[in-house]
Amino acid sequence: MIEQTVEIATEDGATTTFIVHPERGGPHPLIIFYMDAPAIREELRDMARRLASCGYYVMLPNLYYRAGVLEMTAEDRADPEHKRVFELMNALTIPLVMDDTDALLAYADKDPAASKGKAGCVGYCMSGQFAINAAARHPGRIAAAASIYGTFLVTDKGDSPHIVASRAEAELYFACAEIDRWAPLEVVQALDVALKAGDVRAEVELYRGAQHGFAFPQRAAYDKPSAERHWERLVALYRRNLG
Repeated sequence: MIEQTVEIATEDGATTTFIVHPERGGPHPLIIFYMDAPAIREELRDMARRLASCGYYVMLPNLYYRAGVLEMTAEDRADPEHKRVFELMNALTIPLVMDDTDALLAYADKDPAASKGKAGCVGYCMSGQFAINAAARHPGRIAAAASIYGTFLVTDKGDSPHIVASRAEAELYFACAEIDRWAPLEVVQALDVALKAGDVRAEVELYRGAQHGFAFPQRAAYDKPSAERHWERLVALYRRNLG
């Protein structure tokens, strides 16, 4: 595997981005991995490495670069209700992250290790909404997008995922935890109804018994069977649509 950390210029500065891809067999299909609220950490880099080992060029950008945050301390991210986490999360908007996404795609297009063909993305927690919006923003490029226990999936805003999903040409996948105060069952049901009503090519899967955060090995909510299922679903999604 080849790894590098680069500074990618954006409209608001530069996002420090971890990139990992196989050493051989390139160029590799691109996947953008959007971080969750507790910021960049080795746990996420390990997940990016696992995805890359399946044959993909994975980009993990730091979305908090505007606040000057590279990584959080263990103390900052230990409590999901920590004030600093919420301050940073609430400062992000979909338009800001879409600007970053444009910059990431432009960078990848200049890297011979990355394929210029169909790409994918995945977002966890706060970033599920970003993955779906990226697919809507770049319907000709993003062919597969996944939201893993995403939040803010059904809102009254025009860029709510349940609305913009109809503008995507990608296959969409929503992995939802059964026990999730950030996306309770009524939200999951409303999402599913909206997607079906819009005839969107999407699957909403409820992970019975799983809690928000089930895919992160270092979190108390980690559930190995659910985590492994999500990996199987992700890889199958990308295989179908990216190769």
